[in-house]
This record gives sequence, structure tokens and C-alpha cells, in this order.
Amino acid sequence: MDLISNLNNKQQEAVLNTEGPMLILAGAGSGKTKVLTTKVAYLIKEKKINPKNILAITFTNKAAKEMKERIYNAVGNDAFLIQISTFHSFGLKILKENYSLLGYKNNFTIIDSDDSLSVIKRIMKEFNIDTDKYSNKAVRNAISSNKNEIISPESFQKFVYTDFDDIVKKVYERYEQNLKINNSIDFDDLLILPIKLFKENPEILKKYQDQFKYVFIDEYQDTNKPQYILSKMIADKFKNITVVGDVDQAIFTWRGANYKNILNFEKDYKDAKLVVLDQNYRSTKTILEAANNVIKNNKERKEKNLWTQNEDGTKITYYKAFDENDESNYVVTEIQKLIKNKNVNPNNICVLYRANAQSRTIEEAFLINNIPYNIVGSYAFYNRKEIKDLLAYLKIVYNENDDTSFLRIINYPKRGIGSKSIENLSIKANKENKSLYEVIDSGKELEFKNIIESIKKEKDKLSLTELIDFILDKSGIKKSLENEKTLEADIKLENLEEFKSITHNFEEREGIVSLGEFLDELSLVSDVSDHKQNNEDKVTLLTMHAVKGLEYDYVFVVGFEEGLFPHSNSFNSSEELEEERRLCYVALTRARKKLYLINARSRVLYGKVSSNIPSRFINEIGNELLDEIGKKSVFVETKKINKNEMFNDDNDLHIGDMINHDKYGFGVVVSIDGSIATISFKKDGIKKLMKNHKSIRKV
Repeated sequence: MDLISNLNNKQQEAVLNTEGPMLILAGAGSGKTKVLTTKVAYLIKEKKINPKNILAITFTNKAAKEMKERIYNAVGNDAFLIQISTFHSFGLKILKENYSLLGYKNNFTIIDSDDSLSVIKRIMKEFNIDTDKYSNKAVRNAISSNKNEIISPESFQKFVYTDFDDIVKKVYERYEQNLKINNSIDFDDLLILPIKLFKENPEILKKYQDQFKYVFIDEYQDTNKPQYILSKMIADKFKNITVVGDVDQAIFTWRGANYKNILNFEKDYKDAKLVVLDQNYRSTKTILEAANNVIKNNKERKEKNLWTQNEDGTKITYYKAFDENDESNYVVTEIQKLIKNKNVNPNNICVLYRANAQSRTIEEAFLINNIPYNIVGSYAFYNRKEIKDLLAYLKIVYNENDDTSFLRIINYPKRGIGSKSIENLSIKANKENKSLYEVIDSGKELEFKNIIESIKKEKDKLSLTELIDFILDKSGIKKSLENEKTLEADIKLENLEEFKSITHNFEEREGIVSLGEFLDELSLVSDVSDHKQNNEDKVTLLTMHAVKGLEYDYVFVVGFEEGLFPHSNSFNSSEELEEERRLCYVALTRARKKLYLINARSRVLYGKVSSNIPSRFINEIGNELLDEIGKKSVFVETKKINKNEMFNDDNDLHIGDMINHDKYGFGVVVSIDGSIATISFKKDGIKKLMKNHKSIRKV
């Protein structure tokens, strides 16, 4: 009984009831992994169950490894006899043992998502499908979605309504044929094929049911349809299935997870025992009360109220910032206080945000103030591929002889310019002692050159922010990413839109439209990014989705504004709004000691200025739990930098007008093109400026 002596009453109940179906609703920080691993160890040590009769499934290799280590510490080498793995690893085990029944040879290979995309590209080329109209990735993702709904190419026919659906069906059929001919399977097949095997061979299913008499599924709220069916099939004979999860932490429906699997567990297993683990060992009473206040507004959930014996803790600090820069500066100032005054290790601090693009202003504030940080699940803003690609376009427009930038974008988006063409250009450039751009005179390379020339022709008529839009459209980057129809592509588009916030802020601050000066300033900021690549302790920056399963002493959650969090996409759907609320619950319950919530009255995001109202989640938390700061003092102090006051309504400038500029002094208006004035200054020569900027005064 030593195994359970350090468990609370409900945890002991979950461990000691070993027979039959059990649903363990485990709140955040309630020790679910401890309970699950202790129950497995109890079966082996106290119930004398053969470890080979136990199947334990989780979602990541890291979680499976941790589970195995904990069980090993309790039962020793018997831990290695248990099937502890991810769903995909378990599926592979079944396929390795039964490949011939599914028509495969024993040396079948598993293709990854990149290989899968290559196969689809070849098929689409074979069918002469226009990949500008129907993106390879969009077709690949549609096929994957169908496989995960267990819809075969044949049964997909009834879902064909559009030309795109017709393309998907055609490619899907050939894709499946190709895999079979190549003796290959993809990652979706690791879940789909075992189900097919069991349906066609009941005796094989019975063999696995007899082997795995005890089934454990972790993070059950994150299971998709094939995972749900597979676990149900295996456990159907003995029904000794224990699932652990929390519907309040179901935040991955966009990845195919169906949180209703956990809500329906007691319908699937009529005699299921329910154990609610609601004692939290992680957070203060204040933090838990805030999380409970938010999540109780969801209707699609199992009733549960987290509680703790931990101290009350301090109130949640709620800072109302003026804008995103004020928000970032506040976060930096508070983190500096924690590190210097309280000796807090940066590893125990994290900053959470709803959208990846929000990290940019925070990163810049960290860089300027020399606070070491680490971005989880994402690249530092200026190191992201899409941002580097856009910068390469800007550099080529500014200096066409930049061969490094040229080589980066000559075939991005795809233009059918192969390595042979580039090799020939290089030979010619070397021979003539010219840049690659200069020696282009024919072929698809000339089409690219014409795109760049057309951008150069327009650039002097556009503001920097308008130039970004023009490049994204003219180059085909925007269309290419939109056609992918993937979450990854959507994030890239968000980041490219967020780049316009940088140009917008530059134009506002300087009142100048100079691509050269902008690139100079940017190279200095982005170059600093390399300084954090060392092993020192770092503050963690990550999205609310990426923080699932992690915990920190001090948590800053930024962007608590309607339209950003909850995201505006959720406004027309009660289901999506409930998922946003679950995301909020996850974010709040990551904090052990102290929680900071920050929003901004005004924010530049994706190149647009928005005026924001506080998130509804602030009201749901309740004023009594919040220590609200940043009211009058912040707004009085920051009023002088109000963005709306950076511009005159109209300077009424005309060609020939004499002006005085705050930075460049006396000048004469040479030309006006829309919102841009070209001005000749006595000292600094010709400059292009936003004509209604406050820095300009008519003499």
C-alpha cells in the first residue's frame, strides 16, 4: 500500500478501482500523470497483473517517456514489458505484426508529410491540374482530413459538390493506389489501417483484446475519430479502460480532436465510474478562483470546481496599457523587477499570447533591454522564413545586385525556375562580371525580373506599408499562401500582415518614406536576435496553445482584448467561443504564484490600428480578484504619443511650398503623389515624407 500512501482520497479511489471502465476528470495541476502511472504500477505490484496485458497510450513521445520512467521507478524492469506509446506507435506495432493481411510486404515504409506532398505533386502534374488554382497542400490536407474522418476515396463521392472536391477525389484515388504500389503508408494510415484490419479480421481484434486486458488513455479530450474508435475496439471485450482528461482543457478541435469523446464516455460505457480530481497542487486560491469563474460560463462541460490548500496568493495584476508598445514595456519592467528584486530565475517566467504575430513587439522590447528569451513552437519574428522572404524582396527592390536576396526569392513562390537555369545564370554572371539580376535576358527568369521592375516602378509612389501590400500581391506570395488553406499558411500570412505594423510605426515615428533607411534600421534590430543563442536562463515566450501541459511561477498574458482574445473568428459560433474560453482556462492555470493580465486600448496588428475594448474574460474573472493598474497615470503620461496626434488632418501642401521639418530643417515641396510629398531639403537633399505628418510645418 506504500504506492498510494501519498495520494489524496480521490486519487486513491481512481487507483484502487481497477476493474471496469473509469473516467478520471483531472483538473489542471491535479496530479493526473501521477494517478495514471500509480494505477498501472498498482495493477502490477498489488494485483499481480502481467505487465504485457497493459496498454497505456498518450499523445507525445515525451509524455510516453515520462510515463515509462515513473512506472519504472515504481516497478522496475516490468515497466519495459508494458506497451506504453503514442497512438501512432501503437498503430505501427499492429501493422508490423499483420502487414500481409492488409496486402503489404514486411519492408513497407512510412512516408512523412513532405514525402506525401511530393507524391501528390507528381499526381497533380500527371493529371495536368492547375496548381495555381488548386494548391498541392490544400489537396494534401483535404485528403488527410478525409482519412481522419475514415472516409475512403470511394465513399468520398457523396461529398463531391465543387470542382475542388472533384480534384481531391481524383487525386485521393490515385494517391492511395500509389502508396500501395510503393509498399508505403502515411501517418494517417497508422491509425486508419489497424481499424480496417480489425473490421476485416475479427479474430485478430480478439487476439489484441485478450492481450491488452487493461487500457489507459491519457488526454482523452484530445482524441480524434480514429483514435477514439481504435481504443474502443481494443477495450470492448473486458472494458477495463481508464481514460484521463479534462474537457475544460480541450483546445485542439482545429487539429481534428473531438472533446465530445470525453463527454460521451459514460454513454459509451453505461457502468463507467467517474472520479473527479479537483484538488489543484499548482496554483494559488486566487488564480484558481479566476479560472473557475471563467470556465463555468461554458455549457459543454462536466461540472468541476478546482480547489487548493495552497495559499490565497496576491491578486491578479490587471494592467490597461495605452498601446502594444506600452504593453511590452510594462511586461519588460515587471520581469526586470522579478529578476533583480526577487531573484526569480527567468526560466520560471513566461509570456503568453493568442496569435504568433503578437510576439514581435515583445521580442523587440526584450532585445532592447537585454532580457534573454526563448520562443517555443515558433521562430523569432525576424528569423521566420516568410519574413526573411519578404525582406529579400525589399532588398532586391532596393538593390537588384544583391545576389543573396536574389537566390532566396528567384523561385519563391514557385515559378518553375530550376537549378540548371540558376547554374547557367551564374556562369554567365561570372563570365561578364555582373550580378545575377543584370544578366537575365530570357525565359521564366525574365518574368521574375519583370515583376521586380514593376515593383520598382511603383515603389516611389507608395508608402512603405502600401509597398508591402504591393509586393505580397505582385510576387504571388499572398495568393500562394491563401491557396494552401492550412493553419501553417494562415500563421505565415498573419506574420506577413504583422510586418506592416513595423513599417506603419516607422512611418509614424519618422514621417519619412525611405526604403533604404528602413532597411538599415531593421537590419540593426533583427541582427540582435543572434545574441540570445546561448545556454543562459531565459524567459519563455509562447502561444496559449503551445503552453498546454506546462507551468511557470510567473505568467504574463498579453492581448486580453475583444477580437484578439477571444478571437473575432469565434464571435459567430458558440462552440468556437467556448473553445476560446477553454484556451483562457488553460492560460490562467499555467501560473503557480502570480498572474498578470494585460490589454491595450489601441493596438497595431497586421498593419492596422484598432481601438479595443477589454476581453469579456476580464469581466468573467471578476473585479474582486483583480488589482487594476494603469488607469489615469498611464493614459495621461502616454497621451502625448497618441497615434492620432502624429498627423495633421491635412497640411494642404502644394508643389513649391516652403516647409520647416523637425529633423531636416528648411525644405521645398518638389512633388506630391497622394499622401506622399517629395521635399528637397537644404542639408539632406531629397526626402519622401508622409505629407500630413506633424513634423512638417508650412513656412
